[in-house]
Amino acid sequence: MSADLQTGKKIQELQSMEQNLQNFAMQKQVLQAELNEIDNALAEISTADDDIYKMTAGIMIKTEKKNITKDLNEKKRVIELRAQSFEKQEKIIEDKASKLRAEVTESVKKSPQK
Repeated sequence: MSADLQTGKKIQELQSMEQNLQNFAMQKQVLQAELNEIDNALAEISTADDDIYKMTAGIMIKTEKKNITKDLNEKKRVIELRAQSFEKQEKIIEDKASKLRAEVTESVKKSPQK
């Protein structure tokens, strides 16, 4: 396989990795927004003295403060785990992309100029 073809394949792979990194960034933003909503809800619940309601299937249902707090904390834990997983995957891809970027740069420097 020619050096130009190998370099082209590496460039395509690098572009794919960068697209994946952009997707991870967007997904992390969504997760962060969900965490912020949960934190705000937990803060509101902690100061609430009245009845607490939650939305389920388009209707509001009265619920106990401890139950909704438990549910929100569990949801928060799951989201935090997902965020950690994204960060680990992102780090792996960033490392691979960095190595690939260095290889492509080296290949371009070595290739004869036309």
